[in-house]
Amino acid sequence: MGIPAAFRWLSTKYPKIISPVIEDQPLTMDDGSVIPVDATRPNPNGEEFDNLYLDMNGIVHPCSHPEDRPPPKDEEEMMVEIFKYTDRVVNMVRPRKLLMIAVDGVAPRAKMNQQRSRRFRSAQDAKEKEEDKQELLKLLKQQNGGAVTEETVETVAKKAFDSNSITPGTPFMDILAASLRYWCAYKLNTDPAWAKMKIIISDASVPGEGEHKIMNFVRSQRSSPEHDPNTRHVIYGLDADLIMLGLATHEPHFRVLREDVFFQEGKARMCKLCGQKGHDAQACRGAAKEKDGESDEKDKAHPLKPFIWLHVSVLREYLAIELDVPGLPFRFDLERAIDDWVFMCFFVGNDFLPHLPALEIRENGIDTLMAIWKDNLPHMGGYVTKDGHVDLERAQYILAGLAKQEDAIFRRRKETEDRREANAKRRRLQDQANGRNGHNGSPSNKRPRNRNAPEYPPSNVPLIPLSSLAKPAPMAITHDMVVNRGALRDANVANKSAASVLKSQIQGLMSQAQPANSVAEPADGAAKGNSDAAVPDEQSPASALGKRKASLMEDDVSTPGTSTAETGTPSVGQEEEGPVDSVRLWEEGYADRYYEQKFHVDPKDIEFRHKVARAYVEGLAWVLMYYFQGCPSWEWYYPYHYAPFAADFVDLKDMRLSFEKGRISKPFEQLMSVLPAASRHSIPEIFHDLMTEPDSEIIDFYPEDFEVDLNGKKMAWQGVALLPFIDMPRLLNAVEKRYPLLSVEDQARNEMGADVLLISDAHPHLYDDITAHFYSKKQGAPKYKLDPRVSDGLAGKIEKIKEYLPHGALVYPLSRNAMPDIDYDRSLRKVTKATRAKGMMIVVIDRTGMIVVAVVTREATECWWE
Repeated sequence: MGIPAAFRWLSTKYPKIISPVIEDQPLTMDDGSVIPVDATRPNPNGEEFDNLYLDMNGIVHPCSHPEDRPPPKDEEEMMVEIFKYTDRVVNMVRPRKLLMIAVDGVAPRAKMNQQRSRRFRSAQDAKEKEEDKQELLKLLKQQNGGAVTEETVETVAKKAFDSNSITPGTPFMDILAASLRYWCAYKLNTDPAWAKMKIIISDASVPGEGEHKIMNFVRSQRSSPEHDPNTRHVIYGLDADLIMLGLATHEPHFRVLREDVFFQEGKARMCKLCGQKGHDAQACRGAAKEKDGESDEKDKAHPLKPFIWLHVSVLREYLAIELDVPGLPFRFDLERAIDDWVFMCFFVGNDFLPHLPALEIRENGIDTLMAIWKDNLPHMGGYVTKDGHVDLERAQYILAGLAKQEDAIFRRRKETEDRREANAKRRRLQDQANGRNGHNGSPSNKRPRNRNAPEYPPSNVPLIPLSSLAKPAPMAITHDMVVNRGALRDANVANKSAASVLKSQIQGLMSQAQPANSVAEPADGAAKGNSDAAVPDEQSPASALGKRKASLMEDDVSTPGTSTAETGTPSVGQEEEGPVDSVRLWEEGYADRYYEQKFHVDPKDIEFRHKVARAYVEGLAWVLMYYFQGCPSWEWYYPYHYAPFAADFVDLKDMRLSFEKGRISKPFEQLMSVLPAASRHSIPEIFHDLMTEPDSEIIDFYPEDFEVDLNGKKMAWQGVALLPFIDMPRLLNAVEKRYPLLSVEDQARNEMGADVLLISDAHPHLYDDITAHFYSKKQGAPKYKLDPRVSDGLAGKIEKIKEYLPHGALVYPLSRNAMPDIDYDRSLRKVTKATRAKGMMIVVIDRTGMIVVAVVTREATECWWE
């Protein structure tokens, strides 16, 4: 769920919900051979688990574009990395009954707006990074007399993987689906720990977000009379919404497994330009990668990140104490109270609605709502939510209580920010007085965190005594001002006069500074996911990109950040200030300024405010149903970039809420909705001109430049991307005209798929029952109801797929044969396009989570990609 810092906040407030994962490691013998982990042995964590669910996007992203090592060179290497990572997770958990692998499919329209923002910003970042690389090559050639080695050019200029390809409907996702099906079948054939597992693969062709497809399955199994309430579940993923979803299941034994993402805090990341460690992008010299002996550094084993458990059951115990309200006029119900707590978390942030202005999780916004809820619960007459539905009259109590505190919250936030800036200013003054400026070659008595100087001095730069270095230049440019230069410029449109004055002041200071020493100095709060935030203590002329960014500042900076030119010294304390916040929530009249500047409406139009609030309430009801029952509408979305104030929610009891299920978008329709033109390589070529040609009927959906409103924040990633909302009827009208021109392969990629379950003949009773029903001379009905007593608890109906026949071979689907084939009865390969593996049964599950289609084959596995 889109609550930044939610996991950190929860683990800090409730520390006992976290514990480290105990993990067995493969043994490497003296002769170099490796003994793999024996996952058939008891779990070293002291508890056995039944079901493991993988939110696969949390594996695909770090494996395809890792932050701590060079990326895989092609898609086949990515697949191998995904296999290794998934195998490691399975060996940690050792599920004994079921493994479900869920990849994000086509999302509800409400989610597409957030996906669109992320992907447009990702393309913008990639464009800037590519420009940086080209500029670096240009400056390296200038510094080396035009001579740059071919290896250096290849190292720096190599095009990065477009992470926007990890979207349903792209060729990459087809490769991923085929690879996962192969790998699971291979493990069923070769790994004893997998032999008795049932494996469900829900690839990107199946609509729905991965974690919600998992929850639909869990709910469907809970509805079976044969369901075992003591089933022990583990769900892997990096999103905080997995915690809320775990609570929403009300399962007593539920854990979230994730990497310890804070383990690497304080350690330098690698350069994003050349892919090497030991320096950052601003200090990159484009040097060729060095080899250690006979092996490349890429072949070295990278240290494994540790994993941690988040115990949802322990969190439930914490909440049982926190949410207890003595003396209620009705019976206290912990399950209903937890549902209310999950609902209140939606106000602080989620993937479908912007958070209310008064609520920040870092300011304990959830605690604020909890206190209001506890104060009002006796007067509400009951709980706010029930079975995924919200009682709007009771919700009004919560919002009214928040409205009373809004003014004080905004003033307190401003006071806190002022104190923080004053403290930072005092520390910088102390550092300057002690000679710890940290740039322009000044000696540093304290090595800043997240900084690694180059291991060796530049070979083409003469070394000079420290005493002969120039004094610190009177210009200090923050890293925020560099990486956010475009966003800051756009965010200051309303303050042009002040910005122009400050710009002239900056340019005046830049003219006084020595060009060689005008380098960017990073702020501590670097942008999320930006590994270029650290700069070495010394900056040599070989640090070409640092010069380039400093020179860009002369043209692009239009934000407060320096003192007047007459003083000749930087204004300490203003170095890290962002754009002017013209809304000024801490001052009287903020609501009028907010609606006038953010929504561009007359501040006296009170009815418009109530309209926005009603749309937000619809959104809250939609999200609640989505988390507890499944998607209530595939077409609903919140039509504004900003949230209302708590004071704008009035007369909620008069609202009548209902949702129509609506139409699920096809994969190519989602791609056209969320991808920028820069990522059109992932879309069939017949659609490209719709994204690029000036006379396209939907060209306005694909702006190359767009405003990012920092909305009172300092970092660009925290801002609001003001992209136009997609007009779906217009988009469908343009796209559907091109459908007849699609190739057969593209048409298949644009169709809705189904979940697949694989089991081996190690399940003798289940295997024999289904084989007898579908493959004996006396074949039974088209659908067959599973008996949970035979299927080890799996409930639902299955149906035979006609395309699959018994016997065959399991064939690796990619070209370089990084994984082996398994040959059995290959004579049937020509009968069907399906690749096969020994002893597999394939089952397909519909969107409700119930099993509706199955294929039984002693040696078959599905392969839709052919």
